[in-house]
Amino acid sequence: MLKEAIYHCNDIPYLFKVGEHEVKLRIRAKRGDVSECSVVHSDRYRPPGAGDMLKLTLAASTELHDYFEGVVYAKVKRLRYQFLLTGYDGAEVWCGEYGASESRRAAGAFHCASLAAQDDGAPPSWVKDAVVYQIFPDRFARSGASGEGAATEAWTATAAPTRHSVYGGNLKGVIDKLPYLQHLGINVLYFTPVFESPSNHKYDTTDYYKIDPAFGTLEELKALVADAHARGIRVVLDAVFNHSGDGFFAFRDVLTQGAASPYADWFHVRSYPVVQSPEPSYESFGIHSPSMPKLNTRHPDAAQYLLDVAAYWIEEAGIDGWRLDVANEVDHEFWRRLRRRVKGLGAELLLVGEIMHQSGAWLRGDQFDGVMNYLWRDAMVDFFARQTTTARAFAGQIESVRMLYTDSANSAMFNLLGSHDTERFLTACSHSGWGWQEKQETARLKLAVLFQMTYIGMPMIYYGDEVGMTGGEDPDCRRPMIWDERRQDQSLLSHYRTLIALRRDNPALTDGSFDIWFVDEAANTLGYVRRCGRQCLAVLINNSPNIVKTEPNLRKLPGVRTGEPLFGAGSCEWREDAAAFTLPAYGGLIIRFDP
Repeated sequence: MLKEAIYHCNDIPYLFKVGEHEVKLRIRAKRGDVSECSVVHSDRYRPPGAGDMLKLTLAASTELHDYFEGVVYAKVKRLRYQFLLTGYDGAEVWCGEYGASESRRAAGAFHCASLAAQDDGAPPSWVKDAVVYQIFPDRFARSGASGEGAATEAWTATAAPTRHSVYGGNLKGVIDKLPYLQHLGINVLYFTPVFESPSNHKYDTTDYYKIDPAFGTLEELKALVADAHARGIRVVLDAVFNHSGDGFFAFRDVLTQGAASPYADWFHVRSYPVVQSPEPSYESFGIHSPSMPKLNTRHPDAAQYLLDVAAYWIEEAGIDGWRLDVANEVDHEFWRRLRRRVKGLGAELLLVGEIMHQSGAWLRGDQFDGVMNYLWRDAMVDFFARQTTTARAFAGQIESVRMLYTDSANSAMFNLLGSHDTERFLTACSHSGWGWQEKQETARLKLAVLFQMTYIGMPMIYYGDEVGMTGGEDPDCRRPMIWDERRQDQSLLSHYRTLIALRRDNPALTDGSFDIWFVDEAANTLGYVRRCGRQCLAVLINNSPNIVKTEPNLRKLPGVRTGEPLFGAGSCEWREDAAAFTLPAYGGLIIRFDP
């Protein structure tokens, strides 16, 4: 047994509270090294060596590691615990605060001094049922006159958008399309910024308290939220608190008064007088973006202003939460204060950060409920779209991402295939090296959507993906929504609707555990199981251009003897204690097992 690979710490994500008296413990070991793992636990004030033993389950396997976990009940809300790992050769190793050792005493013990000190950080109860739809307001739908930001491009123009293109999408247009969104089955709308700004994307805010006139009015936003709520759809807005636009009143004052401005410390000014060119004399978003000065969220007045903004739109318009832009560039204490302010208005309000890398530091229960799960997206693009990874590597990547976070954080992730900042997933499929074959590319998108809708977390659909829209990197991925049904991929749209409905109607897909069942490296197929109570669903994925017949081991599914297809074009043959599944090229199958 490789002791150097054994790892646990008494902190998130290896220890986290899952109930008033329950804590989940997780430990890592070298892949294939450990046949059995248990934890010995007791009240930390009992004499060392005492305690109860709980056998842990193999929860995940990555390319390098196995993860074992289990839930311990702590009557007095405090713990002393040690792990006992048994290798396939019978060797035993203890793991405690001093590391891994054959000696129980030498390994020491871990402590959880108080479960009460663990932050629950529970996300809104509705996230487990959520299917999110992202709208870029200027490009989704237009109704009537487009207001002050009159359209300068034809909605159906074939030319790609430029960074300055305006198409005239507005809030009334979204209201008109709510029946379409309701029929699609989504129940959360996420809007990129809607506040006053000179750009089409609105990430350079001029007035945080005003809806951009090109999009509409406060009353129209209220009407949209009310209509959406009546249809069972929640509304999440985008908050840009890392930076403002250079038309923001506080920054205009700094440009005018320099160091004498009462708002000078709201920004990170390096030198005076303040200049914007040829290079800004202040910190800004990205590389030399003079129109987006970085806000100083450590300044008490600036922070208070932004906290008040967050509260205002919840109280005034009734929105259901915030997506926080460039969240990893803002100090943690500001996000803690924001969480306290927002959650103080309602525990069911959502906070999701935009972070494109490992996000554990923001997901400790004191800042965000979840993040935009770009690590997950990267694995999805490589496996399904570009086809540069194998089934085993994909399974390992997905499990690596899942093991980075607590169960509650995983449930509150925006699991996206694309966004306004990425090329469209269908376009990414054309980069696989197989050449552009429309039916094959769409089949791979459908397969990715099958995985997305049957995985834990909140599936997020970027507007238009459901009808087959394509587009390269920003701004090409921001083309106007296709509303002409003759140009929409109706088969793909039906696929989305069917899978969203299946997700809604099956608790195992919204509130169930996730376990990899099998991986067939040669055939590039995998299967996984979702369980909730007595319901057990298995999903089989064939990410290859070949028809595949696979016979996974049913002994890994205790109690399962037969089942029936719930979704997909594949088929299954049942024998005693065995089954054979036939999967079409780039096809999948959902099996509902008998309890």
